[in-house]
Amino acid sequence: MIVLTSTDGATASIHPQGAHITQWKSAGGAEPLFLSERAVFKEGTPIRGGVPVIFPQFAGEGPLLKHGFARTALWEFQSLHSNHEGAEATFTLNDSPATRAHWPQAFLATLKVRIGGDSLCVQLEVLNRGDQPFQFTAALHTYVAVADIRAVTVEGLAGLHYRDTADGGAMKQETADALAIHGEVDRNYFDTPPDLTLHDGPRRLELHQQGFCDTVVWNPGAERSLGFADLAADDYQRFLCIEAAVIGRPVVLAPGAGWQGWQSLRAP
Repeated sequence: MIVLTSTDGATASIHPQGAHITQWKSAGGAEPLFLSERAVFKEGTPIRGGVPVIFPQFAGEGPLLKHGFARTALWEFQSLHSNHEGAEATFTLNDSPATRAHWPQAFLATLKVRIGGDSLCVQLEVLNRGDQPFQFTAALHTYVAVADIRAVTVEGLAGLHYRDTADGGAMKQETADALAIHGEVDRNYFDTPPDLTLHDGPRRLELHQQGFCDTVVWNPGAERSLGFADLAADDYQRFLCIEAAVIGRPVVLAPGAGWQGWQSLRAP
């Protein structure tokens, strides 16, 4: 595990498996990420919570493994830097016989994690190293810790079209000025604005994304959460996933071309 420490006191923990952020504490002491106490830290097993990296396929949006292989692959730690502005760690994932067994593409994925003050920024870059174009979908599957899911609202989604996976994939339009969470929520919002705000009682979390043009909002609710061995029965009350994603229009990269997207969280 790599531990990032900024001179202002902000910290983050990152596991090479999945280049997975499992903990972030802001300089002010806020801890905005949820990590299940039942999370399994085992080779080949996704970690429940934090920020899983989804690549090269979101969920079941194609023929590959659900959510792709990046979240369980062993990423290579490249560098760690710290200065008066914060701290940054860089991880890379290259194609290998293991990845090509699922997806026969030559690629380089780079994940950069930056912390400092009251902010966390996670940036994913993908480069096509092959001689043929390829396409992918991706997401930063961010688990936001909340005190009580019943008190949570998300602002910035009003008027957007979304696919309601919890309702058989029906296409709908968001009519609420602020989304409240009632039971299971599994929505893929398309062409979302760059800025969203989560309100959890008196607490506020600001989310910003670039490159990722969609946003997924997910909470399994009381009944469905019972099917997750790595969640306690009442854990659903303590998190909401707000995922920067690219789903509706898969990224197509020509040989030698690259793409990048990022999501930042600010806990004022």
